[in-house]
Amino acid sequence: MAITKRAIVLGATAAAVTAVTITGFGIQRSKVQAFFRENPKEVVDEVWNIIDRSFVDGTFHQVDWKAVRTQYLNRDYASKKEAYDAIREMLKKLGDPYTRFMDPEEFKNMQIDTSGELTGVGIQLAADEKTKKLTVISPIEGSPAATAGIIAKDIITKIDNTSTDGMDVNKAVTLIRGPVGSQVQLTVMRNNQEFKYQLNRAKIEIHPVRYSGKKTPDGNIGYIRLVQFSANAAPEMREAIQNLEKQQVTGYVLDLRSNPGGLLYSSVDIARMWIQEGGIVSTVDRQGESDREDANRRALTDKPLVVLVDGGSASASEILSGALQDNNRGTIVGTKTFGKGLVQSVRGLGDGSGLAVTIAKYLTPKGRDINKHGIDPDVVIELSDQQRQALGRDRDKIGTSEDPQFAKALQVLNQQISAKK
Repeated sequence: MAITKRAIVLGATAAAVTAVTITGFGIQRSKVQAFFRENPKEVVDEVWNIIDRSFVDGTFHQVDWKAVRTQYLNRDYASKKEAYDAIREMLKKLGDPYTRFMDPEEFKNMQIDTSGELTGVGIQLAADEKTKKLTVISPIEGSPAATAGIIAKDIITKIDNTSTDGMDVNKAVTLIRGPVGSQVQLTVMRNNQEFKYQLNRAKIEIHPVRYSGKKTPDGNIGYIRLVQFSANAAPEMREAIQNLEKQQVTGYVLDLRSNPGGLLYSSVDIARMWIQEGGIVSTVDRQGESDREDANRRALTDKPLVVLVDGGSASASEILSGALQDNNRGTIVGTKTFGKGLVQSVRGLGDGSGLAVTIAKYLTPKGRDINKHGIDPDVVIELSDQQRQALGRDRDKIGTSEDPQFAKALQVLNQQISAKK
């Protein structure tokens, strides 16, 4: 399976705010859309064919997909809505929360420029694979959700006064979105306790990389925080490393906490900046064909590296941290990562709707399948819910002495630097 910059998405979900790359519709878009408007059954068949060609997941071979096609194409659909409802019903048979249909309005909302300004409350959601409950992957740093105190693993039970029981992610996104300055109330469950958050929707600027030099007794340390694997994450990471190298730092802390993922090629590009040689990731598609990405001997630095992760570090973050761990290039500090080892492609359909489909699973260089398990840190240090909320409310504390996980990472890094002297 070739990794392309147009279709491959590793974000934990497409959620209230997300970053994706969308495939094109083709030159004859208006004619195609007119045809699909008159033939809603064609959209059902188009989705069926994409799944038949591309979908990969452990449950697929337990579904008689050809029988499913017969069942749904034998129906008559009086409207596009009836066809859309049938598609969602059909996709539920796959048991994959990441493969999902979007009507034209939902698809339009999903087409967000990964380098631009986003509107929302700043959370990424997924339907938990076991419980199917709407779960926060992570709040975006500096967003209304993070500032209010929402944290990874929170379960959203109500949006305003609407229960989320049985609600899919698309519906939740529609309810959470709204005009800038308007409000939405989210009710969440955390450790069997209920919390309510009144959030103001806002414009959210995402700058994927921020960095600084930090003075320690063992020299100047480079601290880099990466919050999203968007289209401009790799160029900003390259600039950060190059500038910190000019400052003659003695080592690095790379912070991937609450980074829900993004683009596959971005994670590969960034891994190559740290790893001189060795594997980065392999992907296995529906046919069992494997495609492997390796380092290209163009690493920007070989200095000691510690990587911070937590339960909000997902997909592309897990590719990067897994590659660094398997190549003995970095020490992983924090808590177990989210555990999403599946790759999605987002496809535009003929009538303006869209489909996110799981097309591959990925493995770390040593062949580890981390889906539903995650990356285990080399050094575990937990934060209390109160500590996580405090860091979410005041991001200026992240990467400082008031950040216990960063303090531990710094301790581990300084031990490595001292050992090299």
